[in-house]
Amino acid sequence: QVQLVESGGGLVQPGGSLRLSCAASGTIFLIYTMRWYRQAPGKQRELVATITVGGGTNYADSVKGRFTISREHTKNTVYLQMNSLRPEDTAVYVCNADVAATRGRAPHEFWGQGTQVTVSS
Repeated sequence: QVQLVESGGGLVQPGGSLRLSCAASGTIFLIYTMRWYRQAPGKQRELVATITVGGGTNYADSVKGRFTISREHTKNTVYLQMNSLRPEDTAVYVCNADVAATRGRAPHEFWGQGTQVTVSS
């Protein structure tokens, strides 16, 4: 089994920055794509950013130029650097990853529990 644990959320003023982390642990051979989603109250879950095993990235239009996703393979960790935060960025941010437990096995999708980000003055 694989566990994803997010950290780094909190309360920040508009224009501020936060860095989220998501560490994977358990039976891991290879982590393929890692993603950050967010869900605000009363809204649908939104895919915020994606990073492939090769380092390719993709972002939602709403965060382009403000958020940066990165990963450390040796630590099985993905990060989300969030700058120029706005009140509309307030949401629970959840980590997601496609993980192969052993060589030759197809990857399975795993989810973290989420971390709250609140942008308010």
